[in-house]
Parts: sequence; structure tokens; C-alpha cells
Amino acid sequence: MTDEMAPAIPAATLVLMRERDDLPPELLMLERAGTMAFAAGALVFPGGRIDPGDAALAANPVVVGHAVPADAAARIAAIRETIEEVGIAIGISPAPDHATIASFREALAEGGDFGALLAAGGWTVDLDALVAFARWRPNFKETRLFDTNFYLALAPAEAEPVADGGESVHALWVGADEALAGAEEGRFRVIFPTKRNLERLALLVDFAAARTHAASFTIEAVTPWVEDRDGERFLCIRDDQGYPVTSVPLANELRA
Repeated sequence: MTDEMAPAIPAATLVLMRERDDLPPELLMLERAGTMAFAAGALVFPGGRIDPGDAALAANPVVVGHAVPADAAARIAAIRETIEEVGIAIGISPAPDHATIASFREALAEGGDFGALLAAGGWTVDLDALVAFARWRPNFKETRLFDTNFYLALAPAEAEPVADGGESVHALWVGADEALAGAEEGRFRVIFPTKRNLERLALLVDFAAARTHAASFTIEAVTPWVEDRDGERFLCIRDDQGYPVTSVPLANELRA
């Protein structure tokens, strides 16, 4: 490990959970386009960069309220990116109908300002609809680096995702165990942070359990490192951040 941190792009990701009777929740995941510079063809959760407009909106008490958390810009980015990428709105009050969400999505795709869209219709954002789950901050200088906040949220009833057809080519609801099995069998490409988060999510029987689990850990950056063990290189993370698997052979893992 090293104390020197390479520059990283601030980002946010939203893990949407859809509960099922007598089964663990399904998770909303996207297959990224094979042409993308980062995680091409990989199965990921909706999310993306934190834009300057997200920080500006976080400072607007009319829209986000007066008790603004320190990570408000990241939460807003996760909400905005989920609308852009799959057409599902989380934490917006009053809840917009399908037509309104579609208009939001179209406007955002054309460069519209999320805060202005919300203010024009009198919508507010409930940032507490998102549960802080993790923060991943890799430090491998040979890859594109993101400093990513992960959040959990309960999917709205009847939420049906539609991939944007640009950055992502397919959206699906999938159980954590099923996604992991698909990665093992070669049906899915899953990068190291996503796989570790899927393993952690697989422990959770419902959204209430996920909320309790997340609250039992302090959100600190997960920064993987490589170490040699008897001539084999392992990719490792700390063992006190809620993850059931904390080291794997480097040769077996996709990092980007």
C-alpha cells in the first residue's frame, strides 16, 4: 500500500433493490457498451461522474432542504445518473409520473440543468431516500481512477428500467448470487469493485437488513492494494469494511 494517492474523478453509484417474496432482493444492473473506455462490456450499477451542477444543486435549500449532508452532491449525482441511464427517479417529491421522467431524461441527455428542471416543476429531492453503503477509491495509476460513493435505495413499485442505448446497452434485474454465478461462468463481465459489492449484497435478505448492515460500518474509502503471497500476486482490501471476500488472486480479476 502507498500513502500517495493519484488524482481520481468524483463519482456516485446507486444500487436499486427490488424485493421479492421469500427470496433476496433483485438488483438493477447495466451492461456497459463494449466501446466504453472504462469497464467496457461490464455489468455495473447505474452511476457516473459528479458534475458541477450537482454541487450547485446541493447548495440550493429550496430543492434539497436545509439539513444538507456533506455528501449531498454525490447523492444528487446518483439520482440524476439513474434517471439518465435507466429512466427511474428516486427521492423526487412529489413522485413524477412516467411522462415526466421521460421528459427529464430527454432534457438531461440534451445538457439540461437538473436543478432548473426540478425548480421549474416545484419538485424537491429527499436525499435520505439513499442509504450510504460504501466508498471505493482505487489507486492504481495505470487505470482510469474514480472516487465513487455507493448508495442503496428501494426501487419504486413497477419500476421498469430502459438502458440509454449509448453508455449502456442492456438493463436487467438480477439477484446478487445470480450475477456472481454469471461472472464465474463467463456470462457476465464484472470488475473487482462490483464483484466485492455483489458478495456483500448477497448477504442481505431485504432492504431493511441492507439499511441496518450499512449503518453498522463507517463509510471509509476502500483502496485495494496488491501483495505477493508465496510467489502469487493477490488483490486485497481491508477486512473491517463489511466485505466477506477481502483478497483474491490478481490474475483472476478484471479491474477496468
